[in-house]
Amino acid sequence: MSLYAIGDLHLSLGGSKSMEVFGGRWEDYVRKLSEGFSGLCDDDLTVLCGDISWGMSMEESLEDFLFIDRLPGKKIILKGNHDYWWSTVSKAKRFFADNGITTIDILHNNSFAYEDVAICGTRGWFYEELKGDAHDRKIMQRENMRLEASLKSAGEGRKLVFLHYPPKYLNYDCPDILRLLDEYGVELCCYGHLHAASCAYSFNGKLNDTQFRLVSADYVNFTPQKLF
Repeated sequence: MSLYAIGDLHLSLGGSKSMEVFGGRWEDYVRKLSEGFSGLCDDDLTVLCGDISWGMSMEESLEDFLFIDRLPGKKIILKGNHDYWWSTVSKAKRFFADNGITTIDILHNNSFAYEDVAICGTRGWFYEELKGDAHDRKIMQRENMRLEASLKSAGEGRKLVFLHYPPKYLNYDCPDILRLLDEYGVELCCYGHLHAASCAYSFNGKLNDTQFRLVSADYVNFTPQKLF
């Protein structure tokens, strides 16, 4: 059993917002995802770091979730900024059960045990004190609370964090999230959201005791990245 991560699948199998319109690496990306997952086993686990589907509702996203369900292994998903289908965890779980989707679970105010580590996380947000407005600040505070709730639920022991937004990017730092990663001794933080030229400004490396890693699908060639 191995642990993987990948973000930003941006599926639109039942809709009309295929990422192929951007060309380049996104050409034939659904096939690339199928091939990227082909090396995984049924007992492997992949964390999907947000921006799962372009659907505006669970029903519009059904084909995307069925595609993910057919991919090898178990999956844990978290919310991205383009996951407009997202409503509540209970509704999503009921929708999955009603449609025979059995390999997907949701990371939201909770954590999951994986061997001797805990999988924690939340969406995150971009916010700068001098530029952000009150609405952004409110969202940022909520995301900090969700991340801390996730970390607390994990108890003692090793912790990994999965976000959608990068907590460190170019000249931007998110001090509240970075503080939580440091305070709870998080070993690894994976994130997505960045694409194309912006990937050049991503932070991949170690800060204090936390290793940071960008796992956006186009950045990792649509192949889940093995973590453990």
